[in-house]
Amino acid sequence: MPQAAANDASEAGRKSQISRDDLLAAALRLLGPHRSVSSLGLREVAREADIAPNSFYRHFRDIDELAVALIELSGEALRKVVDQARVNVVSGHAVVRGSVEAFMSQVRSEDGLLQVLLREGTAGSDAFKRAVDRQLDFFEEELRVELVRLTEAADQPLHDPAVAAKAITRLIFAMGAHALDRPIEDDAELIHQMTQMVTMILLGSRHLRTRLG
Repeated sequence: MPQAAANDASEAGRKSQISRDDLLAAALRLLGPHRSVSSLGLREVAREADIAPNSFYRHFRDIDELAVALIELSGEALRKVVDQARVNVVSGHAVVRGSVEAFMSQVRSEDGLLQVLLREGTAGSDAFKRAVDRQLDFFEEELRVELVRLTEAADQPLHDPAVAAKAITRLIFAMGAHALDRPIEDDAELIHQMTQMVTMILLGSRHLRTRLG
């Protein structure tokens, strides 16, 4: 069979139309908990999405552009942490523990989004790490606003809430990356440790506020 005819036959069953979100979903399916986005190949993603490789370029310039888009999408998982933490507090959970539990719930979520951020923030390329840092900056600002709201309502204001938010974010990010290499059975102990660590950061910030006036 001539090569052109063979190509037509092999692509006959492929989708003629696919969205940007479909390609991101295909990439997520390929990653799993330990694989970096830098290891993805364009043809591999196209095959998973059931499209011809050339169709990939309708949505992304190259595989790196898809990877950055995937990291940006993964930032939504961090924003869900703040939303879920609010729900946990309303449900009667302690503020710190409820927030840590919300974070670990996203780490173990089947969508795998937060796992992308945790992985690429420690093992990704410089471009991917910068993309992760942007998402962490967004989360830190949301957390800062929430910390100010909660601590002022309790008449326990913090010294430099922005620094406290950064310390907490970087701590849970490192612990979350560590959790990826641990069995889910260890989550209860990790949640306990993280709750203590975050509490220590908050107590230290409150003490500084009192001490410095």
